[in-house]
Amino acid sequence: MRITGGEWRSRRLRGPGKNLQLRPTPDAMRERAFAVLADRVHDSRFLDLFAGTGAVGLEALSRGARSVVFVEKHRGAATLIEMNSASFDLTTDRAELTVCGAAATVDQLARRGDSFDIAWADPPFECWREGLDVLVAAFDSGLLNATGLACLEC
Repeated sequence: MRITGGEWRSRRLRGPGKNLQLRPTPDAMRERAFAVLADRVHDSRFLDLFAGTGAVGLEALSRGARSVVFVEKHRGAATLIEMNSASFDLTTDRAELTVCGAAATVDQLARRGDSFDIAWADPPFECWREGLDVLVAAFDSGLLNATGLACLEC
């Protein structure tokens, strides 16, 4: 896995290995998705739900996002996000990791008054409906602003 564009283009990321049952978004798919998102990513607040390795959120930062909140409930995957983020020397004002379920985190972030421009949800295949429900909750709560963009990978 590598970052496909932006200031960190071609930098390698740690993958999940054999012990974590993750299916990271393939490099080519991330590259195509971010080509479509293009200018909307620059200076955005990006919410990476079901973050896995953190590759999507890190890609957003590389392409000019102001900040990213990674949401991942599995501690092993969260450790992987921490390792990948550490290799970019990110400050806490640019990257935040929440180790909790996506629905609970959306509620918590909305209650603290956060707002995002883009929300990306990549739930496990068998839980794709949960990803859709979480994105709807992000819009309904105001967490994803009125002109925000929701992306559901399924």
